[in-house]
Amino acid sequence: MSGGQRHTEPVDVHLILLREGEEGPEVLLSRRAGQVYAAGLWHLPSGHLDGPHEDVVAALVREAREETRVVINPGDVRSAVTVHHRSPKGSSRTGYFFEVRQWEGEPQVAEPDVCDAMQWARLDALPDEMVAYCRAGLDAYKAGARIAVHFQLPGDAIAYAPGSNRLRLVPDATGPAGCLDLYEASVSGYGRSLTPAEEARLVIDIALDAMSGIQFGAAHGDPELVERGHRMLARLRAERRHNSPMGEPS
Repeated sequence: MSGGQRHTEPVDVHLILLREGEEGPEVLLSRRAGQVYAAGLWHLPSGHLDGPHEDVVAALVREAREETRVVINPGDVRSAVTVHHRSPKGSSRTGYFFEVRQWEGEPQVAEPDVCDAMQWARLDALPDEMVAYCRAGLDAYKAGARIAVHFQLPGDAIAYAPGSNRLRLVPDATGPAGCLDLYEASVSGYGRSLTPAEEARLVIDIALDAMSGIQFGAAHGDPELVERGHRMLARLRAERRHNSPMGEPS
């Protein structure tokens, strides 16, 4: 370890308040306003920890109430993705993004001095006028990533710009040595590469297994099993978008 003072950076929390819309999942966005960073851009409801006495889940519940008036049970908070971000000016921070599908109350603008509008946006049709850091977190979440890096460069815009996307997804671990994931175990046990038809069938089987896990977990009060199923489906969708076989980098 190098000498000198240890590096410290802010920790913030981001709320992915999710509902099912007529055309697919929708997320709540708020538009920043006033004398704040990135005024005029859409962002997730978010904020910082109040101090060492407050954990990230408690901070999320508090920020949601303060900014949107919704009441969230801490037990309904689900880990979505963690993003290590660096702004164009060089300062870095770590953001914890959380998914919430159940809450009480109707979202509304509760702090008009820093937020002048709210809207529900389709998760697959987000507005371009977003804070790049926030957009990176949502894109990582949609891809099923657990951890992502979003280090912007000097001169990059604060707003999301498709041509200068700095998002980098950190691959998941495969588990302890010798522990293969379902795809790798299937291929290894089969003894040869799969044909395209066998590959497609394996993907269908994995999707069916994930959906079965979600249903079983929901019926028996096992949120971890439900979350695991949703993450596997998100991984399948991400792999399909990248048009590469499961388990291989795109």
